[in-house]
Amino acid sequence: MTSNPALTVRRATERGHANHGWLDSWHTFSFADYYDPAHMGFRSLRVINDDKVAPKGGFPMHPHRDMEIFSYVLEGALAHEDSMGNKRVLNPGEIQLMRAGSGVRHSEFNPSASGRTHLLQIWITPATRGLEPAYTEWKPSGPSAGGKTLVISPDGRDGSATIAQDAFVHLLKLDGTASASHLLEEGRGLWLHVAKGDVEVNGIKLEAGDAVSLEQAGEVKVTATGGPAEALLFDLA
Repeated sequence: MTSNPALTVRRATERGHANHGWLDSWHTFSFADYYDPAHMGFRSLRVINDDKVAPKGGFPMHPHRDMEIFSYVLEGALAHEDSMGNKRVLNPGEIQLMRAGSGVRHSEFNPSASGRTHLLQIWITPATRGLEPAYTEWKPSGPSAGGKTLVISPDGRDGSATIAQDAFVHLLKLDGTASASHLLEEGRGLWLHVAKGDVEVNGIKLEAGDAVSLEQAGEVKVTATGGPAEALLFDLA
């Protein structure tokens, strides 16, 4: 086991960027008109889009298939409607997970007339194609122990939402100079995306939108550097 593994850094400013007026979006991996063969995804993690949606803006009904799609709202609200009959408004701190499977249609809008919506939309490739579409949500039940909460897993353990992939997604919420740690096992990969605030990861300073990845076993320690911070940590087969 390596105690201080080498991390690969992906800075926020290196990402793809598209501004459509109603949507200001940064792409961690190749998406739409942004293509970078060096950043096509990470293991089963295919998309991390950092989206800011203008008041009353949004994505009209459109199709997806064979992808596990989840949204995490950082600011404002996200109104979701899909062809499975779900109609929800997602608020900050909540995670919505949709299995597109054999095919589903959905729309996403900012319901506010004045405030923007800031969200992360993430796509993970499922282990099996053609699954029956499904929808679920994860909502915080209280403060997380040690600032780290499992929100998505293959088996729904600890109250997490279930995904059709060997992928564990942890939400890190740290205040002040609090820390959280994660031990990556041999053969797995880790991707950490900073959603809010500033953190230090194994001595590397990161800001919102920055990310680090790891492909060798070892421990990753994430420490807030003087204020509230949030990050999503992916542990992937």
